[in-house]
Amino acid sequence: MQRVEVHRFPTSGPDDVSGLAAALDAGSIDAAHVIAVLGKTEGNGCVNDFTRGFATTSYAGLLASRLCTSPAEVERRVQFIMSGGTEGIMTPHVSVFVRHDVDGSRRPGKGLVAGIASTRPIEPEELGTMAHLGEVAVAVRHAMSDAGIADPADVHFVQIKCPLLTAEAIAEATAAGKRVATTSTYASMGYSRAAAALGVARALDEVPAAPVSDAAIAKRWDLFSRVASTSAGVELHHNEILVLGNAEDSASDLLIAHDVMEDAIDGAAVRRALDAAGCENAVDRIVGVYAKAEASPSGRIRGRRHTMIDDSDINHTRHARAVVSAVIASVIGDPMVYVSGGAEHQGPTGGGPVAVIARRA
Repeated sequence: MQRVEVHRFPTSGPDDVSGLAAALDAGSIDAAHVIAVLGKTEGNGCVNDFTRGFATTSYAGLLASRLCTSPAEVERRVQFIMSGGTEGIMTPHVSVFVRHDVDGSRRPGKGLVAGIASTRPIEPEELGTMAHLGEVAVAVRHAMSDAGIADPADVHFVQIKCPLLTAEAIAEATAAGKRVATTSTYASMGYSRAAAALGVARALDEVPAAPVSDAAIAKRWDLFSRVASTSAGVELHHNEILVLGNAEDSASDLLIAHDVMEDAIDGAAVRRALDAAGCENAVDRIVGVYAKAEASPSGRIRGRRHTMIDDSDINHTRHARAVVSAVIASVIGDPMVYVSGGAEHQGPTGGGPVAVIARRA
């Protein structure tokens, strides 16, 4: 049966692998059992944020040295999902997911399980379309199977790193007579996140098939997943997927629960997620909190005007990450939280999922 462990390490920079290196040296983590590294790096989170690739290269290199293999081979077996942007009080850090197959009796009740999968490379003309969505949906189901999850209701968080369009990719596709979803590199991040999120929604039957189409992607905000968290980056061409949920056949000392923030200041949803994880009154059992953030496109939060969308100096995704991370930190008393910006089809408009991993009582 499966035992999943989550180890978090604060970082002093995108290439700071000292926390994981020390754990490997101490024997508390076996490099052969690492399945995913989920990180928050201090770049701008936009198209030209190379801290994500820098972090991936650094962690892949560390694991390759311990496994006596190549970084490329490590990147084939481990999901490196790096999300840029630690605005406000958010602490740069990584969460390292370790999975063991163990013998013996399972713990009573459901415990944390994890599964991983990747799509094939997404062509520029496919990004943000039904083709992209379909590849993600298939991969999410593979990751569920890898985790040993049969019931979609047992899935509590699906983290995806997806690609974006560069100016070069757009030019090449256009020259070849192919149509791309957008000619804006920044907007392509949103289209990619949107398609990946709806891919999760379809894989888990959160939305019906009929209304989902190319025209709905990044347009029909009434269609969304309650557990998807997608992040786009220039450092990859495929989609990397980490599915987290609970299962009866688990030897983990951890569990996961989630809720959905209706807006960026919905601290009540954070508290409900904590309560569902059994740690609202025992925050010492919290292992990690993971959430999506979005500046409400209506320009208002609870009837009050905000200026995040109109700021030409700082992108709205950066504002949103700062706000939501502060709200979560104020509830749990810890700024080392994972908050990813841009929540297209990830929770209701202006809101987003929030998941809590905690030690079982």
